[in-house]
Amino acid sequence: MNTRIEKITSVLDTNKAEAIEVFDLSQKNYFVDYAIIASSLGSRHTIALLDHLKNGLKPEETFNNVDESGDWIVIDLGDILIHIMTPEYRTKYDMEKFLSELAEGKEGEVL
Repeated sequence: MNTRIEKITSVLDTNKAEAIEVFDLSQKNYFVDYAIIASSLGSRHTIALLDHLKNGLKPEETFNNVDESGDWIVIDLGDILIHIMTPEYRTKYDMEKFLSELAEGKEGEVL
């Protein structure tokens, strides 16, 4: 796994993010090479994790865009997207299913 991904997951893990998953999309026709999903312990923790990532990854990483709500933050690092979600939002939006199918090449298949 690449060192950038390891550093991101390490910062998340150290700061008590849960259920961290990495999706390698580098061989797929998707706008990023990697997507990372992590669960927070709640809205305040979601925002705290963003701060930890900013402190832990800058100046090496460029935060192109950050889309913030208390329940779901998306961080765009160019070729890596990081989703930090409360458990409720993670269950509700089920990004794992979408990203898993994309990573496995099942996008667009009719079941």
